[in-house]
Amino acid sequence: MSFFRVTRVTRVQALRGALLLSTLAAAGAHAEPAAPLDRFSIAAGAFYTEPKISAEGDSRYGHVATPEGDLGHATLPRVKAELLLGDSQGLSFDYFRYDKSYNPTFAGQTSYEGRSISGTGTVNGKLQIDLAQLAYRWWLGHDQDVFGIGVGAAYLHARVSGTGSATAIGVDGVSIPTSVSGSGSASESVVAPLIELGWKHSFSPEVRMFAEASGIKKNGGRVDGHIYGATVGVEWFPAKQVGLVFDYGIQKIKLNRDVGNDQLNVRLTGPSAFVKMRF
Repeated sequence: MSFFRVTRVTRVQALRGALLLSTLAAAGAHAEPAAPLDRFSIAAGAFYTEPKISAEGDSRYGHVATPEGDLGHATLPRVKAELLLGDSQGLSFDYFRYDKSYNPTFAGQTSYEGRSISGTGTVNGKLQIDLAQLAYRWWLGHDQDVFGIGVGAAYLHARVSGTGSATAIGVDGVSIPTSVSGSGSASESVVAPLIELGWKHSFSPEVRMFAEASGIKKNGGRVDGHIYGATVGVEWFPAKQVGLVFDYGIQKIKLNRDVGNDQLNVRLTGPSAFVKMRF
């Protein structure tokens, strides 16, 4: 009889222990992250920027270069997303595209049939840049402030195409009847390691502030170079799950090709605005 009582008591205690562990596990699984973080968020909007672009490379008339061109303002589509895996780690994603016409002039100097000549020309071209960043982030801190570091990879695709014409004249002022025209394109895609740094502060459940910086370095292969970016902004949520994001950022892109001594320099600076949903 005592055996059955002991067995019954043991079963009840085991059941209570199991229920307690289940309760603790459920509580841990649903623990709230720090105030500046969301379980999942996605933001879609636009990057309003005034691009500065310059390019140079070798041609049949020597090394030619375009001055840094002011192409006027452009609005670039942009998407960002963040996902927490646990309470202090997760994924971040950022993508934007630049796809606009590019009409630079260029000048160069070389030797032709034993005579020094200089060449000038114009290009009616189009430049397309796609930049996507995916990183795994660790967040440190609790309450109102968190600091993050992320590592991952960036994908960059750049394409230049267009038609151009050039005229060569003698450096001594004697004209040489040499003029050319043609069309062409160049396209490159690279994947490079990425590192990110971030800080977020929550003033209230409705208002938050953030700052981010990223660096991408590509060495070796047909293309090398670097990409640097930085952003500072604010978030405002008039509704619990829907808000607005405003930030100001800069992206600096420098790429070099090992064929033709080609270089591309792009600087994108300006504000962005997003509609953000959080869950």
